[in-house]
Amino acid sequence: MKQKIDDLAVFGGPATFAQPLCVGRPSTGDRSRFFDRLNQALDNQWLTNGALVREFEERVAELAQVRNCVATCNATVALQLLYMATELSGEVIMPSMTYVATVHSARMLGLTPVFCDIDPATGCLDPREAEAAVTSRTSGVVGVHLWGRPSPIDELEKTGAGHGLRVVFDAAHALGCAYRGRCIGGFGAAEVFSFHATKVVNSFEGGAIVTDDDGLAQYLRSLRTFGSGPGGRIERVGTNAKMNEAAAAMGLTSLEAFDETVRHNRANHLLYRSELLGLDGASIVPFDEDESPNYQYVVVTIDEAGSGVHRDLLMQVLQAENVVAQRYFSPACHQLEPYRSERPVELPHTERLAEQVLILPTGPAVSGEDVRRICEIVRCALTSGRQVTDRFRRMGDRVPSFRR
Repeated sequence: MKQKIDDLAVFGGPATFAQPLCVGRPSTGDRSRFFDRLNQALDNQWLTNGALVREFEERVAELAQVRNCVATCNATVALQLLYMATELSGEVIMPSMTYVATVHSARMLGLTPVFCDIDPATGCLDPREAEAAVTSRTSGVVGVHLWGRPSPIDELEKTGAGHGLRVVFDAAHALGCAYRGRCIGGFGAAEVFSFHATKVVNSFEGGAIVTDDDGLAQYLRSLRTFGSGPGGRIERVGTNAKMNEAAAAMGLTSLEAFDETVRHNRANHLLYRSELLGLDGASIVPFDEDESPNYQYVVVTIDEAGSGVHRDLLMQVLQAENVVAQRYFSPACHQLEPYRSERPVELPHTERLAEQVLILPTGPAVSGEDVRRICEIVRCALTSGRQVTDRFRRMGDRVPSFRR
């Protein structure tokens, strides 16, 4: 029990968990089904971009309610292929509150990311800021469905149409989610899913581009396979971005567990909300049931003024208890190199959220009892927040700080 600050492991109490409890433990599904599929690939002696990959693409397209899914070895490469296929050039508008892959994928192609501030109510790109950032050098807009919460899709598509821009979406977090009754996946020119090991559906490493544009999908399939066309003849410059059969076997098996994983995540999310309800300085970021959230993330914001504890200090307290929380995404991309030096910009809403956001463990490996024990640590630390902070200050240079 963590009833007073002396009970906290960081101050000498026993750790709550014997083994680290991490954000993003993989959802693997039925292991025997995975090995059956892997044996199928071995028996077929076809180990990459084969029957299992095609089946995985069909299942993802069905879930996203689109005509085309182009599976790739990871979502970062998928973003690069999409930027290439949509012929983006010059400046591309995007949020800074995203994983750096969204930005690096553009920069590596010679594009200039133009960061815009977020809507503080959603954490997603503010469409008014995006509209104001359009110049004669702008070729596209990248919306990010942060933590699975949809971007302001209609407004961004309106901006794109009004200025002749391509609009695409980084949907890495949003598999199975919806926007105004439509599944995420069919918006903009195309959208990109991630199947990294930490995602609600994983293929070890993997990604996919989904679209209803048949011509774009055909072009993307060529780009991911060295620029090949019918009969394998090389028609253009391309790369090797194919998904292998082992990854597809894991993806299919994880997909079979998707509904159960979402149910489990939802139960954990509701429990976190009830356990932390009314705690000063801590707010669980809500999800809208109408958007069919997958509840992949439990996002809490820590307001130091209300709690007496900075988010980074709470992370250290949790770490000592073997709870490995994460800062998604902090610092924000515009605060990272090379972007902070090359194109300095102030984004007050982004910077505030980046300083406060904390992701807590969930997923099939995290039980309801685990959630209660995590919340007990958070309550203990925050209800005596100023005492916790004062004790750290007396410990000197061990006091963490986000500020730069």
